[in-house]
Amino acid sequence: MSDILGDWKRTHYCGDLRAEQIGDEVCLMGWVHRRRDHGGLIFIDLRDRTGIGQLALDPDRDPEAHAKAEAVRNEFVIAARGKVSPRPEGTVNPSMKTGEVEVEISELRILNPAKTPPFMLDEFTEVAENLRLKYRYLDLRRETVQQNLIMRHQVAQTVRNYLTDNGFLEIETPVLTKSTPEGARDYLVPSRVNPGNFYALPQSPQLFKQLLMVSGFDRYFQIVKCFRDEDLRADRQPEFTQIDCELSFVDRDDVMSIMEGMVARIFKDALDIELTLPMPSLAFSEVMERFGVDNPDLRFDMELVNITDIVKGCGFKVFADVAAKDGLVKAINAKGCATFSRKDLDDLTDFVGIYGAKGLAWVKIQEDGSWQSPIAKFFSADELDAIGKALAAEPGDLLMFVADTAAVTNEALGRLRGHLGHKLGLTDPKEYKFVWVTDFPLLEWDGEERRHVAVHHPFTAPLDEDVPLLESDPGKARAKAYDLVLNGSEIGGGSIRIHDQEVQSKMFNLLGVDDEEAREKFGFLLDALEFGAPPHGGIAFGLDRIMMILTGAESIRDVIAFPKTQKATDMMSEAPGSVDEKQLRELGIRLARKPGAETKS
Repeated sequence: MSDILGDWKRTHYCGDLRAEQIGDEVCLMGWVHRRRDHGGLIFIDLRDRTGIGQLALDPDRDPEAHAKAEAVRNEFVIAARGKVSPRPEGTVNPSMKTGEVEVEISELRILNPAKTPPFMLDEFTEVAENLRLKYRYLDLRRETVQQNLIMRHQVAQTVRNYLTDNGFLEIETPVLTKSTPEGARDYLVPSRVNPGNFYALPQSPQLFKQLLMVSGFDRYFQIVKCFRDEDLRADRQPEFTQIDCELSFVDRDDVMSIMEGMVARIFKDALDIELTLPMPSLAFSEVMERFGVDNPDLRFDMELVNITDIVKGCGFKVFADVAAKDGLVKAINAKGCATFSRKDLDDLTDFVGIYGAKGLAWVKIQEDGSWQSPIAKFFSADELDAIGKALAAEPGDLLMFVADTAAVTNEALGRLRGHLGHKLGLTDPKEYKFVWVTDFPLLEWDGEERRHVAVHHPFTAPLDEDVPLLESDPGKARAKAYDLVLNGSEIGGGSIRIHDQEVQSKMFNLLGVDDEEAREKFGFLLDALEFGAPPHGGIAFGLDRIMMILTGAESIRDVIAFPKTQKATDMMSEAPGSVDEKQLRELGIRLARKPGAETKS
């Protein structure tokens, strides 16, 4: 078995053959994509990661090779030797890279037979995702998935080259770290040699990359695995990959400028698209006012309009009460959508309910400019006119309103805007609209915990002019934070860090972390800040999310070689799985009860 290849060496990849190779003797190896028997002549489409090459087997040229070809089936692994020839007239396939040539085979070896796959490995067969993930090693043979991963490799190389050219050093940070829960839950790893103690898998290399700045490595990067034990959705995984960067002696504009240069290089190398730099920037307050969410899709209009002042004291009690209680009444204009059915409107009402809205008021503007709506009778003519002007309403338009707290109104209507953008075909997947969102709030109030929590993380610096607010009104302090948003997805986010130990301690106190707890969790960072920490800042980009946009994939799972499901399971390897009692004893762990075991009454 060890000499199955003998002196055979692959000379070319299947997808690399062109007219320039006509007359050359070649040796190809790969998987049988398709076999066609044309009454004596047998054609085999041989596939590898570069594409497909056509093999032609003539019984008159080599009866032995032809006989072997008769036994070949889809997904057999074979090797073939022969001469590159032009395809006969009328059989050229211009849709294939190798469509001008074929290989006239003189020798063929079956390297390994294959069972019939559980699904067709082409691009036209619809396959349930669970089946694809169970047989992921087969799914990975499909051209689309392979091209996604090849592009991912190319993007990673672009990132490495760009950052290296700009003075960054690639430095690895630990995977087994200390648990410092703040936000998402950590994945914990028990320590055998330190019984009763646990490592945590990193949610980000945040603390270590800051320590590298203290150490004098003034430009760091890493393409790094991170882990979060959180509920999943289409664009999240329990383990994900970040392009992680940190720089010293920089301000916010420096970081943003260098990083948008990297993104521009990615788009040029991956899609041959020239991005316009610098990218636009909007303050968080403006973004929330106009779009309701901090990751707006700028490929279409339909901005939110604040009509709270117009409806104060109006006859529609829902609006009037919200306005009187310092709530927010906003609306959007879905141009030309007055044809929506009652069911359509009920579905949209259910949609905003997901985000806490208690209802969705609507108005259809008739051809004569009149309102068709259950709420029209509650407004005066002046109020109707003012609302119509504010929303630039025209015949055929559909106006939709949400009235609630500022948080609910913005979130519900902002998400509705994004939903309608997709539903109405306003989001061209080939159009790329970037925006930096800046000046985020530094803190937000957690009503359940009765304390402030960090909007980004506790190491984010406040704007210089807002430092006094940490004493007088911390909820109004803004952060030196920045997110890069592309087509409604946050692809990267970061901040200038706190490099002063006194300010960092003050930040911990604002978050309800007393000195003892801060010392226990972050003592090494607080110590390091006293030994000459430079001003520094950084950013992390979600590589998986960027690849999803670049490839046009429906799910983040289509750009990861071996992804997890939405329940954080690997259907192929059946992880996570149980471990035996011996392993648990070695770790000093005892389960309260075995999973699935029935409790006795």
